[in-house]
Order: sequence, then structure tokens, then C-alpha cells
Amino acid sequence: MLAPIIKGLVLGIFLSISVGPVIFAIIKQSINNGHKAGYTFVAGVSASDITLVLVCNFFTTLFTMALSHSAAIAVTGSIFLIIVGFYTLFFKKVKTDEENKIIEKKFRKRDFAGVFLAGYFMNILNPGVFIFWFAWTAAIIGDAADTVNPAQYKFIVFFTCLVFVLLSDILKVYFAGKLRSKLTAKNLHYINILSGLILIGFGIALCWGVLHFGDAIKK
Repeated sequence: MLAPIIKGLVLGIFLSISVGPVIFAIIKQSINNGHKAGYTFVAGVSASDITLVLVCNFFTTLFTMALSHSAAIAVTGSIFLIIVGFYTLFFKKVKTDEENKIIEKKFRKRDFAGVFLAGYFMNILNPGVFIFWFAWTAAIIGDAADTVNPAQYKFIVFFTCLVFVLLSDILKVYFAGKLRSKLTAKNLHYINILSGLILIGFGIALCWGVLHFGDAIKK
């Protein structure tokens, strides 16, 4: 079945190139903490996408309830982004040795668990992400209804999309890792400043958008 594969690839391309806080967080995590932390963060993002796809397909009532509380979710997500941004901006220090070379941080299992959860919640608390999945799930279910095997059609579309997004995120980590080896401590410090400002900016913009448009709708 070529049609669902093509549709899945189109969705995957659209989602993977969408500019948002997650793409910057993936690059920041990879540059700051290395490829293992980057891949762990990506795994958290992928797990949240899988969660949303499952909820959209099998727990539509729950997802509808989540959409009705999108403002609260958006504010929670914006606060999370702002906190991470402030931490990166003011408290994230670049550790160097006596030769001013960047010291590799040794991660424990709980550190990786924290990175995984950061990726999971940063993605799932973004209202744009779950609205994206809700809208496209509805469209795909409609398309699948006209096919001989609707379940197979939906599986191929979502599987293709999720795999493509995962692979594209893995490539981001890979290339960020290549860049990391060429960075000095000073460069990395500037990248942390930029990353912190970007995350704070996304958080403020998300919160302002929800409050502004929410008030406009009420009026």
C-alpha cells in the first residue's frame, strides 16, 4: 500500500521540520551532554508522540477532555519551558579541565531517566503537538474508512510517520555531536545562553498566546 506510506512520510517531514522548542532542546541536549543524552532525550520525545497517537486512536474521549483544558496544559508547558530556559541561562555551567577542555559529564541511570522525562514532557505539554495529532488522526481515520483494511491503513501511516520523525531526530543528535567536538568552552557557554533565551522566548510566547486568544474568545 503506497498511499499510506506516502501520507506517513509527508506527515513525518512536516512534523520533523516544524520549528519549536523541542528541536532546539534536542540540539542543546546533544551539544551539552553528548550523544547518549541526546538519544535519550529523543527517546522521550518519541515516547510522547506514541502516547498521543494511542490516545487519539483508542481514547478519544480522554483526548477531547485534554483539548478542553488546552489552556491549562499550555500554561503548564510554558512554565516548564521558562524554568528550563532560566536554568540553562543562569545555572548551566560548562566544566573544563586544567587545559580548558570540556569535561564529559558522567551520567547515571537516574540522570538518563531525567533526560528521558524532560523530552517526554516538553513534547507532550506543547498544545501544538497534541492538536497536530488530533487533527491528523481525525483526517486519517476518515481516509481509512474508504479502504479495504482501515486498521492496516492507519497503522502504516502512523508507523511510517513516527519512524521518520525518530530517524530525523537521531540525525539531529548525530550532527550536533559532530559539532560538539569542535566547540570550545566559550562557544558552548554562548550556545547555552542562546538556548536559554530561545526556550524562555517560546515559553512566554506560548503563555501570551493562550491568555491573549483565550480572552479574545471569551469576549
